Amino acid sequence: MNFSTLSVEDEQQIVQHLRDSRARIDQELSKTIVGQKEVVNQLLISLLAGGHCLITGAPGLAKTLLVRSVAQIFHLKFQRIQFTPDLMPSDITGTEILDQDPDGRRRMEFVHGPVFANVILADEINRTPPKTQASLLEAMQEHQVTVAGKQYKLEEPFFVLATQNPIEMEGTYPLPEAQLDRFMFNVLIDYLPHADELAVVMQTTSQRPAPIEQLFSGDDVLRFQEVVRRVPIAKETADFAVRLVAATRPGRPEATKFVNDWVSWGAGLRAAQTLVLGAKARALLDGRDHATSEDIRALAPPTLRHRVLLNYKAEAEGVTVEDCVKSLLETIKP
Repeated sequence: MNFSTLSVEDEQQIVQHLRDSRARIDQELSKTIVGQKEVVNQLLISLLAGGHCLITGAPGLAKTLLVRSVAQIFHLKFQRIQFTPDLMPSDITGTEILDQDPDGRRRMEFVHGPVFANVILADEINRTPPKTQASLLEAMQEHQVTVAGKQYKLEEPFFVLATQNPIEMEGTYPLPEAQLDRFMFNVLIDYLPHADELAVVMQTTSQRPAPIEQLFSGDDVLRFQEVVRRVPIAKETADFAVRLVAATRPGRPEATKFVNDWVSWGAGLRAAQTLVLGAKARALLDGRDHATSEDIRALAPPTLRHRVLLNYKAEAEGVTVEDCVKSLLETIKP
């Protein structure tokens, strides 16, 4: 369905629909998810902006439950793929099989893999070899897969959330930089505060969670994604995003001393595009009619933490990417 010809009245109705439903989204998610407000916000922003997410967190922090709950709210088909060392590309994309019709004639028929869904949870993506990891690249970038020379379009909207376990790194295959850059955000899920963890324990051991109510449809998501791109942003605000990203590149005139000391490789153009598009989606979620520099600042950590590579000196001094991004935000002003 083509939404590129949305009228002003249609756009206003779509924006109002999202604003009216914002509180209900939190209400429905609270049936299964306690806390993690910023994590939920970043997932919603990436969904509305049409991007993909990399989720980093220890086991047992409800990553799968969170993704499935978001898919239920938006009435999207959900598939979970458990990445293992023996997983093959055809296990994700699908494969052709020899089939026989009622007339006895044999023909090749394509059997769709789990990637043919709206929301894909690629669980522990760093546990599978690069060949299988790369099978998601075409799907993420082109929203299609190619099997036996034939292209198969994926159903829209298409949203990939890949998880990584930061604890056990033995026997894993770190994602290459080119593939990391295709993720809009790297979202960190940490342990809950004591009060939230107590609430989870009490809630999950006393009764079954209430079913999550569907609030939107897949077409609604496509409409939201179209409207997000129309959210105004001042040239000065976009300039702040471009300067912030340029400052992460060592050896360039924009780079500061700590970047030249700590960073081996900075973020590319896609990071600036992510900041601007994410700022527009964040403004829409907050009920505002334009993006601001504060949106850029708030989205800098999830945008840059997987795009800025530190050198050995930074690792020896105990400097993290979070430290680098914090220093950038203190140095580069709107």
